[in-house]
Amino acid sequence: MLNPTKEGEFNLERFFNLTPDILCIAGYDGYLKKVNPAFSNLLGYSIDELLKIPINNLIYEEDKKKTSEFRNSLKNKVPLLNLENRYITKNGDIVWLSWTSISEEENDLIYAVAKNITHIKKLEEERNSLLLKLAKSNADLKKFTYMISHDLRSPVSNVISLFSLLDLSKIEDSETRKYVALLNDANLEMNNTLNKYVDAVSNDKKINESVEKIYLEDVFSNVKNSINELVNLSNAKFEVDFSELTHLTSNEFFLQSILLNLISNSLKYSSNNRRLIISIKSRKINNIPQLIFSDNGIGFDMKKIGDKIFSLHQKFTSNHESRGIGLYLVKNLIETLGGSVQVESRVNVGTTFTLNFKA
Repeated sequence: MLNPTKEGEFNLERFFNLTPDILCIAGYDGYLKKVNPAFSNLLGYSIDELLKIPINNLIYEEDKKKTSEFRNSLKNKVPLLNLENRYITKNGDIVWLSWTSISEEENDLIYAVAKNITHIKKLEEERNSLLLKLAKSNADLKKFTYMISHDLRSPVSNVISLFSLLDLSKIEDSETRKYVALLNDANLEMNNTLNKYVDAVSNDKKINESVEKIYLEDVFSNVKNSINELVNLSNAKFEVDFSELTHLTSNEFFLQSILLNLISNSLKYSSNNRRLIISIKSRKINNIPQLIFSDNGIGFDMKKIGDKIFSLHQKFTSNHESRGIGLYLVKNLIETLGGSVQVESRVNVGTTFTLNFKA
């Protein structure tokens, strides 16, 4: 049980000195007039030192403006509740404090109490860091699934095209005809399933972002061979020149996907009035490796579409093969590699993509 003083009052000075919370009285002139040991111990200054240092000098630079605004509100008799700001200790550490204050206008004084919330802020920073990592991981997983689902459609379409060239009537053996027909049905079903995955992606697995020396001619040949039948059916002509820059230090998996999507896009949007010509050239501009990919397809109106061409699920033609994913993948993959992509296009003339890779 507490014993009152001789004057019949509790010993508030003792309470002031023993409480673990920070207690202080500050003047309108920006100096502390009285502080308790808890404040002194936290900041590492003696009480005498704290009374001689302008309060603003103790506050973390980025929090000075906010603190000053709240201090001015206090002078206008607006109580301050749970203001969070950072202070710098004598040895340079940063501590977070949560303040509740009131002012006494008659004597130009501010009475304040604060709690040390540094441990809470550290937990929040750790949580936010984990959330950022989780968000990036989820984005990578989604990108990976889009890429796999979408890129598999072209080789499957290539197989389906090959089956369409078969004349089953020329196969004499009935059992062989049966199995060929079943195999064709299986490919058609695979194509339908992949389309569903492209339209509604949800799955796992993280992308491998390792980089290595990659020869552009090899990557182009692998991509072209994977959809060779589609290329033959389109009668497309390739003009390829990797003489200025024969190789890149990059991720082969990503680069193949980028080229596959660009070539597939050109095949889809070729003009009916002329033979499709696809040009792929490499070069170095100001030490930046570049691939210049051009076609003479139907093109699009840059003023109407612009950068929306890279948005997910954006369709700008009535082509039923379009899912609005290919160019979205191109942009995301090149940016993941630390590069960028620009596009120029004219209706009924063609489209050019400039791929800038990390130096």
